[in-house]
This record gives sequence, structure tokens and C-alpha cells, in this order.
Amino acid sequence: MTRHPLVLRGREFPIPVVLAPMAGVTNIPFRAQCRTFGPGLIYVSEMVMAAALVHGNEKTKKMVAFGPDEDFRSLQIYGSDPDFVGRAVRALCEQDIADHIDMNFGCPATKVTRKGGGAAVPVKRNLTRAIMAAAVKAAEPFGVPITCKFRIGINDDITTFLDTGKAAEDEGIAMIALHARTAEQHYAGHAHWERIAELKQAVTSIPVLGNGDIWEAHDAITMMNETGCDGVVVGRGCLGKPWLFRDLVDAFSGREVQQSPNLGFVLDVMIEHAEGLMAIMGPEYGIRNFRKHCGWYLTGFPVGSDVRRSFSSVATFDELKDIAARLDHSMRLVDGGERFARGHTNGPIKVVLPEGYLENRDDLTVPADASDTAISGG
Repeated sequence: MTRHPLVLRGREFPIPVVLAPMAGVTNIPFRAQCRTFGPGLIYVSEMVMAAALVHGNEKTKKMVAFGPDEDFRSLQIYGSDPDFVGRAVRALCEQDIADHIDMNFGCPATKVTRKGGGAAVPVKRNLTRAIMAAAVKAAEPFGVPITCKFRIGINDDITTFLDTGKAAEDEGIAMIALHARTAEQHYAGHAHWERIAELKQAVTSIPVLGNGDIWEAHDAITMMNETGCDGVVVGRGCLGKPWLFRDLVDAFSGREVQQSPNLGFVLDVMIEHAEGLMAIMGPEYGIRNFRKHCGWYLTGFPVGSDVRRSFSSVATFDELKDIAARLDHSMRLVDGGERFARGHTNGPIKVVLPEGYLENRDDLTVPADASDTAISGG
């Protein structure tokens, strides 16, 4: 199939691959690891709530920070109030914080959807359009493109992705991405790639990207060939595997994808990642933050439960290096280990919506969800 580069703010990205924003994961050190393996791609920061950006606090300022070597700054915001979204986007643009702003309409967290936020927002067609319009209007004078990511819908009976995609096309959104699961599915089961194909058929004037079940580089090629989508968004597949972006660059460039690395290579990357986290978070908190990454890096390696427990409770950098030094660095992944799921796997879930939320899907009532700031980028 013919492939065109993604274009944002006049910059071409020949390899159509985007790192999905993931809460607590896609911070500066993680993005740096990914860029080491796959330079020249689009790497999106953690999601930040629009209301938090408007009100401002130290935590928010740290979340919207970028490394000095990040030459294209992409971040994702979440918001369900057109006014707050517009003000947040304008502030980001006026302060020259981002080159590209993505909006999240896919968070399936119960504490968010029960107030009408996240994946529940697209249920309200006119509200969704108003949010998009506010973001585009605020960013337009600065030439900052607005993109958005969403799910298929609430469940199999309440699908919203086609309406949301058409609204994005109408309101000046530069690019859209579909996580091909419903909110009810959460992160379980298989992504419904056929829905990506449907969206691509319906939305023809802007790029349509697919998200879901990109575990290996060839998955991305297969998704694009099967659905006709313009690019892929990679989330859980790169957890503990930042070299997936190297493999994706090779696959899209027509080169042979390298063999999965041995444990010694992985341990070296782990140590470098931990150092990066400690540099921005401090030694104690940085190493604690790194613990969750250990399980992802070791996925598929037969290291044993004792080793996994040791890594999951590591308290110092020296301890991390000591555990790593005692392992067999020549160890290889078990058969099929490349496809072992990383990150969230739970689902299906019961999606909780506000009482009476479905009675009028065309109203413009803004949900009262502005207090929930620590949510997943789903």
C-alpha cells in the first residue's frame, strides 16, 4: 500500500508511528529511551488535565516539561469543558510549551466516566464538537496542530467512534487515532481492527491512526495493510521494550527486524532508564518509580519469581545493579515471549455513567469531572 508521511506543524514524519501517552510512564526518561531506539518519531508526554493547566501547580509544570533534546514536543490534555480546554490550549501555545497537542476522549476509568468525562464525553455529540472547536480556535493563531484519540464507544450497543471522527474532521482536528476497543472492554481481549477500517472509510480528509495490539513491528505493518489506516499508535507494547521503536523503524524502512535482545542488553537498558528517572526525581523516589518498569522489562524471560520479587522491591541503585549482575546475561526470551501482554490486561468492566446521561445525547451540559486529575491515558 502507498504510505504517506504524517505531517504536523509543517514537519514530516516519514515513519508513521506515535508513542501513546501513558500516565506515570511516558515521562522525559522513558521518552528518551524510546527516542534512542527510534529517532524521528512522534513521542507524546503523559496526559495532563486542562483544569490543572489553567489553575497551575508544580506537579503540572513538571508533567508538561520536555527534555532539552526533544525537538518536537507533543503532549496530551484531557478535558470535558470547552472553556477550560480552550484556556489550557491557549496557555500552552502562548508559553510555547508544545508543538503539538493531542486530546484524550478515551479514558475508561470509572471515577472519570461516572462524572461524564473521558470515554463518556463522545456520547454527547455536541459537547464533543464544542471541545474540539475550542481547542482548534485557541491553537490556530500559533500554528499548533490539535489531534485527538478515542475509543470505539462505551460498549457494543453505544458506539461513538464514527460520529467522533466526523466531528474531528469538521472542526479542524489535524489527525485522529482510534483505540479499537470499547470502554467496557477496557484492556482485555483483542482490539477490533475492523473498526479502524470503518473509520478510515468514513474520514477521508485527515489521517486516521490505529491503536491496539501492536506487540511486534510486523503488527503495525499488518494493521495498516488490513485497515488502510495512515499510521499506528503504540501503547502497552513498548512497556519494558523501548527497542520496539527501532524494530518499527526497520520494518517501515524495509529492513529486516532484529532478533529480540538477550537479557544482558535488557539489563543495560534498565539501568540507563533507572538513572534517567533518578536524575529528574531524585535517587530515592526515582528508583521507587522504576520498580513498575522492572516487571515489564523482564516479561518473557525465565528469571524466576524470586528475581522478580527482588526487582519489584529494589530500594537503591546499587541494589538494582547488584541484582542485575548476578543474572545470566545470555538468557533469551521464551518462545512467544515477544507477544506476552504488558501493562493493563483487566476487563471487561461495567462502565458507569452519570444518572440520566443517555437520555439526551445532544445537550451541551459540561460534566462535573474537573476534580479528577490523576487518570489514565487509556
